[in-house]
Amino acid sequence: MERFDLVAIGGGTAGLVTAAGGAALGLRTALVERHALGGDCLWTGCVPSKALIASAKLAHHMRHAERLGLSGAAPAHAFDQVMARMRAARDRVAVHDDPQRFRDLGIEVVFGSAHVAAPNRVVVDGGRTLETPRIVVATGAVPAVPPIPGLDEAGYLTYETAFDQENLPRRMLLLGGGPIGIEFAQVYRRLGAAVTLVEMLPQLLPREEPEAAAEIQRTLEAEGVTVYVGARVERVERSESGGMMVRVRIRDGAETAIAADQVFVAAGRRARAAGLGLEAVGVEVRGGAVVVDGGLRSSVRGIWAAGDVAGGPQFTHVAEYQAKLVLRNAVFPFTSRASYATVPGVTYTDPEVARVGMTEGEARERWDTVAVHRYEFADLDRAIVDGHDRGFVKVVTRKRGKILGATVVASGAGELVMPLVLAMQHGIPLPKLSRLVYPYPTMVEGIKRAADSYYREKLRGGAGRWLRRIVRVLR
Repeated sequence: MERFDLVAIGGGTAGLVTAAGGAALGLRTALVERHALGGDCLWTGCVPSKALIASAKLAHHMRHAERLGLSGAAPAHAFDQVMARMRAARDRVAVHDDPQRFRDLGIEVVFGSAHVAAPNRVVVDGGRTLETPRIVVATGAVPAVPPIPGLDEAGYLTYETAFDQENLPRRMLLLGGGPIGIEFAQVYRRLGAAVTLVEMLPQLLPREEPEAAAEIQRTLEAEGVTVYVGARVERVERSESGGMMVRVRIRDGAETAIAADQVFVAAGRRARAAGLGLEAVGVEVRGGAVVVDGGLRSSVRGIWAAGDVAGGPQFTHVAEYQAKLVLRNAVFPFTSRASYATVPGVTYTDPEVARVGMTEGEARERWDTVAVHRYEFADLDRAIVDGHDRGFVKVVTRKRGKILGATVVASGAGELVMPLVLAMQHGIPLPKLSRLVYPYPTMVEGIKRAADSYYREKLRGGAGRWLRRIVRVLR
């Protein structure tokens, strides 16, 4: 039996950050991983998908270069080369998660499947037993696959298997209109496939502002993606030609048949706590996720969870945040509680959708008095000259401009949202963002213009009348 101060199970972001932080604090730390360090983000998520998005985006803008006064050129769709470039980029990033790097930090990296045999004991297949007072479960999530008749028999892709493709199917059908589904729908269409996207709920991106979802749907449809919302897949059948026929019940109750060469299931992700033996030692698991308190501790003393398996927002940056919180709570006597109120989320379509805090609808459900401040990028100088004039900034506030939430739809929205995240995190009201001096011409001026609307509305009301009276006296 080997003794450690901390054992992290899972080599994704949450496990890596936990283990590295533990070693930095002088703890004897072990990290257990089944396959390769890096997790979904490196191998089947953020990194490879953004590499494909970059290639698809360039192909699209080459094709439509006339928008900037140039001659458009249809790029050759060498899908195998696009995939090779993606893998090369992924391999470069993978250096950051090389096992030797973590061994050099003093971490014992153990490959194999872990089993929690007791609240203070982890057994790894191959016979190693790790004893520790602190176990952090960070085993991530897996694709959620709906029980659609015929789907298993017909075969399908998920984000875990899509990056193994070498050839682009001629007709792609994506099931699910969340971030994964719409990102891949745009990529496949821009790289030359005929794409159909089916979402069961009434709008794409169900958690986002309705106008953000509408903007993205208009964009996809303008690029040639066929979109069905409020539709349900009834069954999947293999056709005699070797393709697939997917029966879909659309909004009015009618049934339509969609021919496809490949089905991609993008119906979300579910936490992966199964197979660790957690329930046997008393850890409460619900829906595949470890049930945790505000400090991310499980129902068993000495066992914590971080990352997707903890059931919170499934973002890499949240996994990092949770790992740091877990480490603090596992080592020091005072418990810190997780808060996701100012955690941003980004969907990497073109344009991107970024949000922090509440939507307008969520805010109005909670408070009677809510103000909305909006600015369209179609009016912004830099957006116009760059040809990126689709989208908007929308900020939801309460009294005195306290920011409750914000949505940015724009090229580079993931970066543009950060001033609003900073303001929310530190309690800076919207009018103070208006008082900053922004460089001209930049896209971030869109944030300033939305903030300026706070004062414009004040000037139209009673405050404006008093101010005009004062000016009349002073002149």
